[in-house]
Amino acid sequence: MDKAWLRRIGRRALTTGTAVAVLSAAAPSLASAGSSVDLRVESYVLPVGAKKPTLEDLQSGRGMDRLRQLARQAEPGTELAQETVGPAASYAPLSRKASGSVPLVEAASARSAVGPMVTAPEPSRKMTFEECKKGLGSDKKFFVKSRFAVCNGASFLQTWVRNNQPVGESMFNVRVVGTIAKNSRTINFQYYFTDFVTTGSTGAATMPITTKGNIPQSWPSGVRYTRGGNTPGTKTFTELKALRTFSQTVNAKPGQGSSGSTDLIFAVYEPAISYTPPTGWTLSGALGGKLFMLAPRWDAASYLANSTGGGNPDRKGAATFSYVPTMTYSAKPGAEERAAAQHVKTAFTKPEDTKPYMSAKKVPGQTVKDPLHRTVSKDRRDANRKAAVKQCKRYWGANYSWGGDRECDEYPFATTYEGAAEHDYDDDVKKFNFSVKPIAKTDNGAGGNILTSFYAKNRIIDGMDDGFIVKIVS
Repeated sequence: MDKAWLRRIGRRALTTGTAVAVLSAAAPSLASAGSSVDLRVESYVLPVGAKKPTLEDLQSGRGMDRLRQLARQAEPGTELAQETVGPAASYAPLSRKASGSVPLVEAASARSAVGPMVTAPEPSRKMTFEECKKGLGSDKKFFVKSRFAVCNGASFLQTWVRNNQPVGESMFNVRVVGTIAKNSRTINFQYYFTDFVTTGSTGAATMPITTKGNIPQSWPSGVRYTRGGNTPGTKTFTELKALRTFSQTVNAKPGQGSSGSTDLIFAVYEPAISYTPPTGWTLSGALGGKLFMLAPRWDAASYLANSTGGGNPDRKGAATFSYVPTMTYSAKPGAEERAAAQHVKTAFTKPEDTKPYMSAKKVPGQTVKDPLHRTVSKDRRDANRKAAVKQCKRYWGANYSWGGDRECDEYPFATTYEGAAEHDYDDDVKKFNFSVKPIAKTDNGAGGNILTSFYAKNRIIDGMDDGFIVKIVS
């Protein structure tokens, strides 16, 4: 190493307030020469699309503010997507930023062709690396294409420091794509290691990097998983650069879940990256980092698809990711559910114009923090419809149906716990926090068909451990 060149580097120290981990080591060759040398690697986990400071910036000191800014963008401590629902949502901090998602218009156009049996679109079950990269963009930790195709990612940056002066920089990006085939209990996690870069003087080339897919928590505890794939274990920086991608599969057999009508297993899945110092270096402390957690779920129930497993009890039910999905209605001219969509839109944007009257009305289902929850109880659904019809008659009279041409449309839907009778079951809920309106029977039927198919295709379960929101395309 050129000592004269090192002396020309400024003496400004690189602080480590935002570092995820630090490696301190001494090179034996320098130590044996009688030199007092402090070598360390400062490691940061940053958003995958963030513009990293250059080595020149770090050497001049200009890079520190940039690193702090990147650390703030990374929301230190955040572990899970904002849209996480179920037990995992309380396991670790949720992101303040919404995950990347498919544009609303694109999602609505993916539904079946206009016809008498209009249905919700089939959710995506595949995702390419390029889709993940685009979906994460420059600042997202998660991209939720559907409940069956999600990804997360992070950038691992290492700054190599000699006697408090940066002399080199290395980095690589990791993205993990999780996908689930239809009616499958096996989740495939595809790992992509890309964008390997070294600048200046580093020991990165031979640095061993270990990749693990951890499941730190399951609900209920004690769930046993079957794993597969071709995870490489430990590879050097150079070897991973050449390998680029590999996969891990995770399966949880039915019968291990919570009791009741739905056999449920919730979990958090955490890709973890750890480093080992190159040969001849000594390690002090931990070095590496963890990608942000994904939230898989396994379920089986009589009201969900694949309830029998085709006669094979080990294949009964399926897996999903436990994120709040979005159901779309179209208010565009020609849309079969247009009147139902317009009704929901009014309930969202002008609740004061809806019936029954209620001051400060704010119906749920508009945001992931206040979603709707499906009920499969016939009694609860019947109670919701009865309460809704009562209000239709109150405001439009006994002949609100115009001889059967119209039906009493209600929002929140009768198939949710937030339906018109919610106050009858929970005194703490505000009375009349719903909307009813007579609409054409055909529009109401189309809206109901979309909702029913949405439940089925997205495996929406009964109760508070799941949820969904509604968006209107107009």
